[in-house]
Amino acid sequence: MSLLPEPLVDRYRRFKFRHFAPNIDHYSDLAAHGQNPDIMVVSCCDSRVDPETIFSAMPGELFVVRNVANLVPPYETTGKYHGVSAALEFAALNLRVRHILVLGHSGCGGIRASIEREAARQTEAQFITNWMSIIDEGRDRVIGAWAGRPLAEVRAELEREAVRISVDNLRTFPCVQTLEAKGRLHLHGGHFDIASGTLSILNQATSQFVSV
Repeated sequence: MSLLPEPLVDRYRRFKFRHFAPNIDHYSDLAAHGQNPDIMVVSCCDSRVDPETIFSAMPGELFVVRNVANLVPPYETTGKYHGVSAALEFAALNLRVRHILVLGHSGCGGIRASIEREAARQTEAQFITNWMSIIDEGRDRVIGAWAGRPLAEVRAELEREAVRISVDNLRTFPCVQTLEAKGRLHLHGGHFDIASGTLSILNQATSQFVSV
């Protein structure tokens, strides 16, 4: 019995031959000197949206944190576990990244669950509803403002609204406030459309998304 699913073993061997071997000097440098990325990306854990692939990044170039619906929670210290917050703090203070991008995407399952209250109807779901409550106020705003529009359009707008909320939440962290005020950190929002491959960037002055 294999310790890993055979497809993973096969993919690892292909990686070792096709990617690692031709770039062994790059990996040796990363191993010897550590990582020094300029950019942090907060992305969804959806298997269809991979930031390194979208931005053609080599190992060591992006510091990526992935979670359901690419959310950033607001700053708070009362809970016990703060995975996203810890990663943000590490990126800002230790790695000293210069840019943080919150990257949303089309067809997000977390956004769908938020709109349809899907997780709340599943008694075995203990964590999704609580996590998605980060955007409850934004969801209610979108549903109210987009009443009567097709559900697909409402979902797409909430995907974008979740990015806006997460960028705003980034600014609740003291370390982000300090670094941004000094011009040492820049915040960005983006949305990737899976079907068309279109990347749209949040214009924070107008709150609208503009295609690259």
